[in-house]
Amino acid sequence: MVTVTDEMVEAYQRDGVVLVKGLWADWVEMLRAGVARNMANPTHQMATLKPGEPGYFFDDYCNWQRIPEFAAVIRQSDAAEVAARLMQSNRVQLFHDHVLVKEPGTTKPTPWHTDGPYYFVEGRQTVSFWSPLDPVREAALRCVAGSHLWPKDVLPTRWMAETNFYPGDHDYIPVPDPEAEGMTIREWQMEPGDAVAFNFRTLHGARGNHSAIRRRAFSLRLVGDDARYIDRPGPTSPPFPGHGMQPGTRLRDDWFPLLRG
Repeated sequence: MVTVTDEMVEAYQRDGVVLVKGLWADWVEMLRAGVARNMANPTHQMATLKPGEPGYFFDDYCNWQRIPEFAAVIRQSDAAEVAARLMQSNRVQLFHDHVLVKEPGTTKPTPWHTDGPYYFVEGRQTVSFWSPLDPVREAALRCVAGSHLWPKDVLPTRWMAETNFYPGDHDYIPVPDPEAEGMTIREWQMEPGDAVAFNFRTLHGARGNHSAIRRRAFSLRLVGDDARYIDRPGPTSPPFPGHGMQPGTRLRDDWFPLLRG
């Protein structure tokens, strides 16, 4: 069982991000096999590099139902119990899985953003686990401490087109430059199976991969007691067409399985 201390819970509630050492240390080979299966047969792969930009970035999500390795890790690992502790929630419900692979020489950083505004779920009790399957010294995830408590969400944008994701921007704050503005950035060197846990509203990005090895990462998005469906002013990402949910209701558990509670 992965240990979650009171100090980790306090840090997660305060900063919106914490490192969980060894969350999937015993599952690394299974996750690597799942990533290989996913890369050989992608479904929702998104373009994130413009023509002429160096490297290759593989980005695919919502595959747990067809990739048995992902389903086993989601249902059999300690992830749900760790999530419950960090979120301070009785319920833990699956939202989606996400695979991100930066090949060597993919020097473009992942832009600063928050995940929450892209999703059709809203609540304070949320957590994403981002876990590298290769040693990370340089191509790390970076999170701005305390940004999950900001009064407004950060403006969601389309990275390729560099346009707003939804019409209008009055409900959001512009994407900040955390380094230029002196914000506190949390970043760790990580071993395979370690995980950064962060709130859906936490501002984050990732460095480019300047190393000689690929950086495979598996991410899992989970929600807790207070998570509810919300209408957005445009298509969300992931879209989940035909879900039939109404504003203010919990996510339907036949599509988004209850892992705890």
